[in-house]
Amino acid sequence: MTKFKLPFVAFTIALFLSLSPTQSKAEKECFEKVSRSVFKFNTALDNALLGPVARLYNKLPQKVKEGTGNVTSNIGRLLSVPNHLLQGNVSDAADSFGAFTVNLFFGIGGLNDVASAYLEPTQEDLSQTLGVYGVKNGCYFVLPVLGPTTVRDTAAMVGDTFLDPFATMTWRQKEVLNETFNKSNYVLYKGADAIDFRGDNDTNIESLKKNSIDLYAATKSLYLQNKKNKIENSTGNEEDGWGNLDK
Repeated sequence: MTKFKLPFVAFTIALFLSLSPTQSKAEKECFEKVSRSVFKFNTALDNALLGPVARLYNKLPQKVKEGTGNVTSNIGRLLSVPNHLLQGNVSDAADSFGAFTVNLFFGIGGLNDVASAYLEPTQEDLSQTLGVYGVKNGCYFVLPVLGPTTVRDTAAMVGDTFLDPFATMTWRQKEVLNETFNKSNYVLYKGADAIDFRGDNDTNIESLKKNSIDLYAATKSLYLQNKKNKIENSTGNEEDGWGNLDK
């Protein structure tokens, strides 16, 4: 089996499971006991590593933080383009590509989000695209390090690696317009994106940890509601104080 067939097989199996009638309820758990154990591991990892790193990141000058967030968001717009097209939103795809291009060339490589003054691109991924076409969440579970997910979202995560131009450039093509890329560029981007997200939401995450009777259930509810809001292009509660969950 070639190196390209395995991800496609995994994607097909997961997508089939998400379409199965027995997996149609978003609240259904695949294996809650295992997920809770994985969740405890992820929480311990966050307490020991990601949380402290995020708080150090928050001590950096605001301009540095804004620049990091702008760069990762701008790279993320590349994935939005094919997903907008799959959803039939040609104008939104043009906005996302236009915003990426404008920020790349006039925003110092994306450090400054100059495009937001003219365009209003939204972030889209394959999970949202599948949701738009009626594919249900399937059962919910937790992955080590990666965190909460569903059958549909896991399948979409695999599919996104083929739709995402940046993933293609760094993992497969490796050279575009005489510019050389490698896997470490993608890992660096994902790592910076995770730390920026964790830093933006540090106060709320720590509050959730302290005040939740069942942190696992609270995190699950937040994850599923955020995913629902993304699919419906809804902002949810604008007064909840959370940072940018659309990343």
